[in-house]
Amino acid sequence: MYACYCRVSSRRQKNDSQRAEIQRWLTNHRIKPSTVRWFEDRETGMSLVRPAFDRMQRAIFDGEVDTVVVWKLDRISRRQHEGISLLADWCERGIRVVVVTQQIDLSGAVGRMVASVLFGLAEIEWEYRRERQAAGIAVAKRRGVYHGRQKGTTKVRPSRARQLRDQGLSVSEIAQALALSDRTVFRYLAEGAPSPR
Repeated sequence: MYACYCRVSSRRQKNDSQRAEIQRWLTNHRIKPSTVRWFEDRETGMSLVRPAFDRMQRAIFDGEVDTVVVWKLDRISRRQHEGISLLADWCERGIRVVVVTQQIDLSGAVGRMVASVLFGLAEIEWEYRRERQAAGIAVAKRRGVYHGRQKGTTKVRPSRARQLRDQGLSVSEIAQALALSDRTVFRYLAEGAPSPR
């Protein structure tokens, strides 16, 4: 069974292009639709705690999936250490990983080595993007045109923090998973708490 995984980072983004590229690969390799399961998330790649990803992991663990197909490797994880550990686990289970846009087929020791390099590059790019964003904000502040996030908007849905808390994650683990401060996580959790009577 093929598990096709797509991920975008926010509700406003669409995964149509990812899905189209993966579908083209499936068609070109004459893979029957009946042997394919789709898993799609709208969550950050900084954490492996995602609904569709969790379902795919269960399917892998249960032996229902033998091949994972993704658009780019960073759709699985944006953190090098987590990504390598995950791929090592999949390779030990005999799972083949196909990355369609980078035209690589990861399996075995060589696959793990190639994946470690690609994950490292993805993490470096993510750090550069954050640095460029911070530099742009600093310039905008000096010009007096930056006013921060508008009141009432959030980086992620507060309900996501509450879901992770219900799954047993600590405040610091939730903060790391959602790229938030501990203080923000506490605020999100308090928003969902029942009001005292």
